[in-house]
Amino acid sequence: MPADLRTATGAEVRAACRRGDHRGPTPGLALGFVQANLVVLPRDWAFDFLLFCQRNPKPCPLLDVTEPGDPEPKAVAPGGDLRTDLPAYRVWRDGELADEPTDVTKHWRDDLVSFVVGCSFTFEAALLAAGVPVRHIEQDVNVPMYRTNVACRPAGRFAGPLVVSMRPLSADQAIRAARICARFPRAHGEPVHFGDPAGIGIRDLDKPDFGDAVEVRPGEVPVFWACGVTPQAAVMHARPPFAITHKPGHMLLTDLRDTDLEG
Repeated sequence: MPADLRTATGAEVRAACRRGDHRGPTPGLALGFVQANLVVLPRDWAFDFLLFCQRNPKPCPLLDVTEPGDPEPKAVAPGGDLRTDLPAYRVWRDGELADEPTDVTKHWRDDLVSFVVGCSFTFEAALLAAGVPVRHIEQDVNVPMYRTNVACRPAGRFAGPLVVSMRPLSADQAIRAARICARFPRAHGEPVHFGDPAGIGIRDLDKPDFGDAVEVRPGEVPVFWACGVTPQAAVMHARPPFAITHKPGHMLLTDLRDTDLEG
């Protein structure tokens, strides 16, 4: 991870992605700036997805919704371009992964509506400032993410399982983390599960569905947060004819500060 991007602004990380200078995961980049998930759908699927987000605010806290065909997320990154400003994307056709490009300009259409969804990377600067370790940043890997057996509330054509991210912590650290993260409801807020992964249907922590496995040390327990990859599971379930999302862990860096999401 380029050291200068750790202290960069959100706009500087977007510019690096647009130039092709950064294509990796974004944990630890532009600390203090809000990171966000991306879901792009045809206009005739947008209302169902908006309703899905409203019914599942924990994994899908909306930060911005664009007009059809407009790639600029004006509420969170004025001047940004959702076609070029993320490190990597996923393109879906009929619910199947069709491509993982680093630029989706050639896939863009005038009927596409973009949804910018809050991300747990946002509160990691606050955890680090409070002395709470973030293992995937320590190990310079992507955060581990898992499908669970917890069902989201369906909405129209969208349904599917809750996806969670995991950070291993001691019991004391987990309590501190829960208090800190509760201040960020639009970045998934406090954890949804502590301890035994099997309690939410996760069989093997060493085999995440998305991202990379991280070390769980003696005296630590896995702590799970709702994750903005949940919409990708919903896309796979609903099977829209076309969709674009971020590649898990490869987020949009916004101009919002973490403190803007406190509430």
